[in-house]
Amino acid sequence: MTALRQLILNKKDALAGVVGEPLSHLADRCAPVWDDPDHLDRVLLESIDKIPNCEFLYAWDLDGLEISSLVRPGGADSAWRGRDLSKRPYLKNNLPFKGIMLSSVYHSQFTAKECVTALQAVRDEETLRGFIAADFSLDKVVSNGLQLDEAQRWQQFKGDPAVRGTLFMQERIQSRLDEHIDSVHETIHALMADHGVFHCKVHYSSGRCSFWLMEDPYSYRIHGVEEIIDPDIALAYPLYAYPDRAKVTPGQIREVLDEFKALRFADETIYLRSASINIMNGMLGLTFSCDGSHYMPVEEFIDKNLGFWIGELATDRQSHG
Repeated sequence: MTALRQLILNKKDALAGVVGEPLSHLADRCAPVWDDPDHLDRVLLESIDKIPNCEFLYAWDLDGLEISSLVRPGGADSAWRGRDLSKRPYLKNNLPFKGIMLSSVYHSQFTAKECVTALQAVRDEETLRGFIAADFSLDKVVSNGLQLDEAQRWQQFKGDPAVRGTLFMQERIQSRLDEHIDSVHETIHALMADHGVFHCKVHYSSGRCSFWLMEDPYSYRIHGVEEIIDPDIALAYPLYAYPDRAKVTPGQIREVLDEFKALRFADETIYLRSASINIMNGMLGLTFSCDGSHYMPVEEFIDKNLGFWIGELATDRQSHG
């Protein structure tokens, strides 16, 4: 299971753990008055404040018709009675015959916000009568502090089959950046070590670099080769102390850049097209001429020598032979 999927399940489990018991009690109270809409509304109104962060409560039968009002804290809208809910997104999943089920995220027709619905089965002894639906705005669901903590591991992705299919009809063309690769790498190292650049992507084939700054992480700056090799570029990037939280040392940045250079010139057919490094999460990315991509921790990349990658490229070459 991926870290993303696990995080989603954890979020849903956290919500279910909070609302499961009050919704179960509510279902027990609703079952005896299921056929009395006015009484049903009163029970929902009395209960909504006992369900943390619940925005709306309503009941619907096995045909997907709403049999209660749309209840919110402090009021109920009876105009919703009889409304057909059978096309609602949460009905695409298997409905619970017992207990609670959480829907996928969808846009509420009422609030136009992203939300999640908890569905609680209502039973009269052994007979399923319908469901209580409790709507929760997504901003309440995601506010419990759980964050994605993606495992730092090597991942490889195959590229565009059209590119890979014509791989041996192409060869590396010396770019302007190739001609000045040492100067470009020296500037990159200086900007990352002393000027607050925490993420850099180098486009070797097209001759440009993109930089993300600690002080302005929501934007990026793009420079062509002539700007990058100008030593005065440092004036455009004020000095910035190297972040304590960085997972990559300045020395490792230099090792990575040296290896990028080796991979750029390792083979005239399968070669490095672009590469990135992020000192804060300790990850780097590689995209080769075959359009395949690799993402891996910096330390793991440094541990592998050029011979490893030549072997990888040779395997790729054989798969197209």
